[in-house]
Amino acid sequence: MQLSQVFKTPWSLSEADESRINEVFTHLRARYQGYQDPWGLNLDACEKTLRRVLPLYRHYFKVRVFGKENVQDRPYIVTSNHSGQLPIDGMLLNIAFAMDISPPRILRAMVERFMAQLPFLGEYAAQSGAILGDRANCQYLLDNHESILVFPEGVRGTSKNTADYYRLQPFTQGFYRIALQKHTSILPVAVVGAEEMFPLVWQAKALAKALRIPALPISANYIPLPSPIDIHIGKPIEVPIDLSPDAPEKDIKEQVMIVEGQVKKLLSEGLKERRPFLDPLRKPISQIIKQARE
Repeated sequence: MQLSQVFKTPWSLSEADESRINEVFTHLRARYQGYQDPWGLNLDACEKTLRRVLPLYRHYFKVRVFGKENVQDRPYIVTSNHSGQLPIDGMLLNIAFAMDISPPRILRAMVERFMAQLPFLGEYAAQSGAILGDRANCQYLLDNHESILVFPEGVRGTSKNTADYYRLQPFTQGFYRIALQKHTSILPVAVVGAEEMFPLVWQAKALAKALRIPALPISANYIPLPSPIDIHIGKPIEVPIDLSPDAPEKDIKEQVMIVEGQVKKLLSEGLKERRPFLDPLRKPISQIIKQARE
């Protein structure tokens, strides 16, 4: 036995993952050959990051992906619930669509202006494929056959108290108007398990507003716990060909509620099958917070 095998840790990349990473980036480099990304997408940086965080995906969060068969080789607006206080769900979704979906793709995540303007982190996010979530940016990406990742709950999805975990917040409408304009299918997704990364949380909303920041969680922990994550991918939702992107709000809202309903259904079904994590602690505290609010 070689010395390297003796000291090999369970969190090292497996031979299968090494092979898959090589396969993924061979495909992506061919896919992006000659493409100049306006926001700084960098495949070398993406590969380096993936090699660093894949052990977390495999061994810390133990991610499982369901519904892979629903993803075809075409662009989507991937529409997911948003949870877990930090945008770790976005990172895990990106890894899933690169490593566990064929053909692999980089999801171009829409981020808030606050996130895009952060020193270092904003640049890192851009190199990994994230862009500021406005209509012109999305249209450009869809014209280049990219898949976009959106969280229509926005910051309200991540900034929940413990008692509100897995309560889907109302979706915004902008993503649906973009889907109509570019006739792009919507792929509903539910992430289950991210809320448990931070099981005891109270949002200091008044203080966050005073500090002019999106959210300020007061948490029992600020390093995410190793909650098992399940990603559930639903069947694509085709947008009506006879509905204008500039249709009245009430008409768009009806369609958005269909998407919201599908994400909620995936979330409900996923919660029935989730792997238990800190339930003896989380549930009683959740009830205490709920009663205090009432």
